[in-house]
Amino acid sequence: MAIHVVLYQPEIPSNTINIARTCAATDTALHLIRPLGFSTDEEMIKQAGIDYWEFVNLSYYDSLDDFFSKNQGEFYYIETFGEKVHSAFDFSDQSIEHYFMFGSETTGLPKNLLEKNEDHFLRIPMSEHVRSLNLSNTAAILVYEALSQQGFPNLK
Repeated sequence: MAIHVVLYQPEIPSNTINIARTCAATDTALHLIRPLGFSTDEEMIKQAGIDYWEFVNLSYYDSLDDFFSKNQGEFYYIETFGEKVHSAFDFSDQSIEHYFMFGSETTGLPKNLLEKNEDHFLRIPMSEHVRSLNLSNTAAILVYEALSQQGFPNLK
């Protein structure tokens, strides 16, 4: 698995559900770092009518430290103030694990994490009339950019 979406303390269930669908459709791993603003138990999945959850390669972590201790590769931090646009990065090497990390919808990523990783900030270009894109749309754009650079491996 060369592409990963990481959600740090996501708060809005519909964003995570939409991202999970994208991950299932693209064989992309989804990593959720607690606490979550919602439940992902079997009852919630059933109530939401989600029929693809079993196809999501899903991992949970209790903290950022827990996540980083179990995963290695190239980490990219999605920030609206990043200087480099997403297409300036090279995601083509399938032997590298590429992790796209998103912060919570209201507070973003922790400042201490950002201070150490400015060279891996990326952003998606957009009009100055809009503050930000929806989290699930942003995740889909990045996953498909990486897959495009890799030639859409194992997808039909």
